[in-house]
Amino acid sequence: MESPYKGKTGLKRLWNAFGYSLAGFRAAYKHEDAFRQEIHLAAVLIPLALWLPATQIGKILMVSSVLLVIIVELLNSAIEATVDRISIEDHDLAKRAKDIGSSAVMLSLINVAIVWGLVLLY
Repeated sequence: MESPYKGKTGLKRLWNAFGYSLAGFRAAYKHEDAFRQEIHLAAVLIPLALWLPATQIGKILMVSSVLLVIIVELLNSAIEATVDRISIEDHDLAKRAKDIGSSAVMLSLINVAIVWGLVLLY
């Protein structure tokens, strides 16, 4: 069965998509501790990136690396919620899915450190 929302087009679809995106952002902020921590970190790092002496490209890379963490955390949270919706019982595949999502978040955080280090050192 296809979603009844798939038939919407044009501005109505864009408006609905915007509302769903805001709802997802609010849900992640309300239910995910890691997401809240990363939002607070971004609230410090993004203005800092704009303030620090770096080229425009450097600033773009620094801000983008921080935003990437938020994006990856949202995807990880969606994976975790989906796995938990299916079953909260311990299962090797559920653990694998959650661990892989967690690894993606960790790599995005390492990416922030590398990008910031390279921009600020050169």
